[in-house]
Amino acid sequence: MKILVTGGTGFIGSHTVVELQQKGFEVVIADNLSNSSLDVLDKITKITGIRPIFSKTDLSIQDETRTFFSKFPDIHAVIHFAAYKAVGESVDLPLKYYRNNLVSLMNILQCIKEHAIPYLVFSSSCTVYGQPDSLPVDESAPIKKALSPYGNTKQIAEEIITDFCEVTKMKAVLLRYFNPIGAHESSLIGELPIGIPSNLIPFITQTAIGKREFLNVWGNDYDTPDGTAIRDYIHVVDIAKAHVTTLERLLNESSNKKTEVFNLGTGVGYSVLQVIQSFEKMSGVKLDYRIKPRRPGDVEKVWADTQLANQVLGWKAEKDLDEMTLSAWNWEKHLKSLGTL
Repeated sequence: MKILVTGGTGFIGSHTVVELQQKGFEVVIADNLSNSSLDVLDKITKITGIRPIFSKTDLSIQDETRTFFSKFPDIHAVIHFAAYKAVGESVDLPLKYYRNNLVSLMNILQCIKEHAIPYLVFSSSCTVYGQPDSLPVDESAPIKKALSPYGNTKQIAEEIITDFCEVTKMKAVLLRYFNPIGAHESSLIGELPIGIPSNLIPFITQTAIGKREFLNVWGNDYDTPDGTAIRDYIHVVDIAKAHVTTLERLLNESSNKKTEVFNLGTGVGYSVLQVIQSFEKMSGVKLDYRIKPRRPGDVEKVWADTQLANQVLGWKAEKDLDEMTLSAWNWEKHLKSLGTL
């Protein structure tokens, strides 16, 4: 069964491709390589023994998207990751985010309709909740005004998909991730942002390895126990496995709903300083960090109520924070051994 993974050479996409191939699915990747590298395909092949089909395609360009789908008429489901994802950058460059994240989605949905593809799994985000009224936040929480253009693209995308499903035969599942971190146990694939990282963990590991002079901690005056922002960090492999479980739910027609929504998190919130402490403990490296003013668009604290995914999907996050930070450090050390600094 052929599955299209858009953004499949990216951080979460590449880990999901590995899990899909290990479950026997045939994977086709469409990616424009704007924030990833082609050698990820070699790493996936080394892990699974199978090289996924790859097409360098810019899905925000309609003609390219149509050409791609015409080459692969037997796609049975789409897992859509391809999107820009840096909250801070989206505040500075809103049009870049709206154009890429929303136009690409609409191009894909148009081709899904033309080729009668029945299933979509969408990479959404806990940013759709904004700053929730109560914690942990569950799927019934109100969708508040987004705090960043990135978060707004996820809100609008969910609305577009829901409306599309109502007037077509497609079924979709929207997976709202909390904060994916870590790397594959092989240390062959992991998070490798191009340029200065906007996410905490690659900034931590790059500081520890010597690539960055010091680590910025954005704000220590939040209403949290240590003043730093709190997030629900989840291992990327746990996220990847959830996509396979979700896909199997769709393929088995286990739900009669047109659209379903699930949180993907651990249900535990950790502050930035707690993540730093975990990393220092697991790596043995003392980090030089500096407190900086809050960044615009950042939520103060959020963590997931995961009961729905646990009960309905039969999925549960397995790895704890120490395992996450250690795997990220092993990945960074692997990059250094390759001279990727």
